[in-house]
Amino acid sequence: MATTSDIRNGLCIRYNNDIYKVIEFLHVKPGKGPAFVRTKLKSVTNGKVIDNTFPAGRKLDDVRVETQKFQFLYADGDAYNFMNTVDYNQISLQKSVLDAPELLKEGEVVTIIINSEDDMPLSVDMPLSVILEVTHTEPGVKGNTATNATKPATVETGATVNVPLFINEGDKIKIETAKGNYQERIKE
Repeated sequence: MATTSDIRNGLCIRYNNDIYKVIEFLHVKPGKGPAFVRTKLKSVTNGKVIDNTFPAGRKLDDVRVETQKFQFLYADGDAYNFMNTVDYNQISLQKSVLDAPELLKEGEVVTIIINSEDDMPLSVDMPLSVILEVTHTEPGVKGNTATNATKPATVETGATVNVPLFINEGDKIKIETAKGNYQERIKE
């Protein structure tokens, strides 16, 4: 049993007959009244995100999990296939379990959280950032680096990302996976 003081990002808890993963949390101590914890929880079964407030000191039913490294092999419709990097076993997960499936390229190594009780995969943690090649965008103009203006660009996985005006087709860019934002251009 955990309490609200144990809440952290990535913690998996049993709540309302489902397993939820904590995405965001904030401990709040108002000037008047008892303290509480405001959370954003994502269901690992259907991908729904809910907001919930727990009073301070409340007991939570945490789920024992283990993490393993898996390599993304290929997507087959809504099924995404991964291979364990240690024992080479393969598993198939639904698209709804993934946080940012549009940024996942073949060969990418991700961390999969697995329920220790029944060996069921709960969620997939992407790397903090990925490096992808721009496959389509409007031509860049030399000298357009001073403003914060952006344009849409399609990357090799098919995702569309807003990038600065100086980015051209064929450039490799670093993308933050949590929000899908452009971070920087990678020079080789």
